[in-house]
Amino acid sequence: MGQAWGFGRHGGPEVQEFFDRPDPAPAAGEVLIRVDVAGVNPLDHLLRAGLVPGLDGGRPFPRVLGMEAAGTVLALGEDVDGLDVGDAVFGFALTGGGTYAETTLLSAPNTARVPAGLSATAAATLPVAGTTAVDALDQLGLPAGATILVNGVGGGVGLAVARLAAARGLRVLGTGSAAKREHAEAAGARFLDYTAEDVVAAARDLVPGGFDGIVDLVGGASVRAVAPLAREPHTVIAVGDPSVTEVGGRSVERRLDRANLERAARLALDGVLAPVITAVHPLSDAPAALATVENGHPAGKVVIKVT
Repeated sequence: MGQAWGFGRHGGPEVQEFFDRPDPAPAAGEVLIRVDVAGVNPLDHLLRAGLVPGLDGGRPFPRVLGMEAAGTVLALGEDVDGLDVGDAVFGFALTGGGTYAETTLLSAPNTARVPAGLSATAAATLPVAGTTAVDALDQLGLPAGATILVNGVGGGVGLAVARLAAARGLRVLGTGSAAKREHAEAAGARFLDYTAEDVVAAARDLVPGGFDGIVDLVGGASVRAVAPLAREPHTVIAVGDPSVTEVGGRSVERRLDRANLERAARLALDGVLAPVITAVHPLSDAPAALATVENGHPAGKVVIKVT
């Protein structure tokens, strides 16, 4: 038996609970891992609320929260290639296993070995933030010297986008609240504080010819406000708000496969995608970890250290 934290029905924080469960048995294409570290993401509370039914795996309640983790392989299901019992791995729980738990199931095609020299804590942040940054910038395909605006630069994905864009030789501007300035500037972004200035006007003054690309992490009215700053509408890439198409933009095209995880890990080892981890919680403090992400808009990444 192992402890897990999840939810007994769809809803708000009131439906969350700790519970004990036997180690789940891996089906074909799955691996059972002992979880070392789980990443915390906004997607977690959206799944709890029932707003992303296509990603819940159809498992019965109670369901475990969390989509990404790093840990050690305990058992393999059928048709799993390239992984062995005892491997240190990181990846996605795309079949509904959840990761805020002592043990869980990861989807084998969406799981990779942790390379030597990369910590489990860093690896656990890469499936969502690291690969999203790679995907967004690959989709834009901007050459060195181009200008990019990261709308909502201070979170885990935004900082990863800024660091990777700067490493590719792009001129990076980023918007965020005052508390995010230090991390954003360290990531290589010229920072625009939306609490102290009209960031749309300031960005237009700094880049009067328009941006070659925009990566939006905020959505809603904010992406609609910054979209006209792009030279071409289709160069506005949104992470999380599909309504960006209404202003001519596109959603990020995600690649969740092992090759992309391995690529993100190499970039992390090189220091390009070195995550900014601002809070580490034990599993017993998982409610506070998710509340920070759900309500507080933290800088960088929040993780849960399970073992």
